[in-house]
Amino acid sequence: MFSHIMIGANDVQESKVFYDAILATMGYEPGVIDEKGRCFYFTKSGVLALTKPINGEPACHGNGSTIGFSAKTSDIADAWYAAGIANGGTACEDLPGVREGAIGKIYLAYLRDPSNNKICALHRID
Repeated sequence: MFSHIMIGANDVQESKVFYDAILATMGYEPGVIDEKGRCFYFTKSGVLALTKPINGEPACHGNGSTIGFSAKTSDIADAWYAAGIANGGTACEDLPGVREGAIGKIYLAYLRDPSNNKICALHRID
């Protein structure tokens, strides 16, 4: 459905450290910095990018926005969460755990990245 997601970052290097750590728990390679100072994570299904806003204003979170990452297991979601906390992320919402969703039971872990963007790891429980 998505070709890419671009996230505003006040400090791209700080955000790269954070995203390198959480995405490594899911098997992804470290991000690549381009000549404009943006960071890109390339996958077979799309691209995640980190950038300072082009209008020169500070990056800010989208109120009501969440970017979700698929986790193959709840253990991976927990490792993702721990890596995020250890690398500049902050806890938000409830602690990681099982919740009832519209599609059944899901395991969720929520964080805010160094620029305060809300992200989560989601594992669908069969």
